This record gives sequence, structure tokens and C-alpha cells, in this order.
Amino acid sequence: QVQLVESGGGLVQPGGSLRLSCAASGSISSFDVMGWYRQAPGKGRELVALITSGGTTTYAESGKGRFAISRDNAKNTVALQMSSLKPEDTAVYYCNGVVTRSLAQYWGQGTQVTVSS
Repeated sequence: QVQLVESGGGLVQPGGSLRLSCAASGSISSFDVMGWYRQAPGKGRELVALITSGGTTTYAESGKGRFAISRDNAKNTVALQMSSLKPEDTAVYYCNGVVTRSLAQYWGQGTQVTVSS
């Protein structure tokens, strides 16, 4: 079973940037879709960005123009570059991988992002 491990979270000032990384213990080429989700305190988990095996990306409205998702199948990593961060981006960010033929989903343990002055 593939494990996903996020890193790169931390405390950043409003307007700043962070790059989150998700490393898989195995090959990510089997994942048809990989993505980032986030969960703020007292709120449900929400989609941030998705990327398919073909490289097609989808972004939540909140992150369009500020966030960029990428995947490197050779390194088995998925990254989320975040810029112009706002306090409302504060949340635990989770990496996700989906294998559509089996409907299997994999989640990382999450990494905290706090945007505050």
C-alpha cells in the first residue's frame, strides 16, 4: 500500500509563499488523479487542486491564480506552490491520490499551514 507524506507547511506572513510537497512511498504513476485538500478549524475538508496523470489541472476558485499543482512521476512527488497567501488559507493541507479503476483513495497525514502576521 502506498503511503503519502506531506511536508513544507509552516507559518508564513500574509502575502508570502510556501511550497508543499507530497512524497509517495511507491510509484504515483498508478494514481489517475492526485490532489491537495485542506481543512480549516471547524470546517469540512475542501478541494484545493487536482492533477491528472495526463497533467490536466483543476483548481478551487479560492486558489486560482495563486496556487500551482505539479507532479513528478519520476520522483513520485506532487507539489503545491502557494503564493499571495491569505489568513483564510490557514488549514491543514492533505495530499490525496485516487486510482479510479479500483476507487481506492489514499491520504497523507496532513501538514499545517498558518498564514498570520
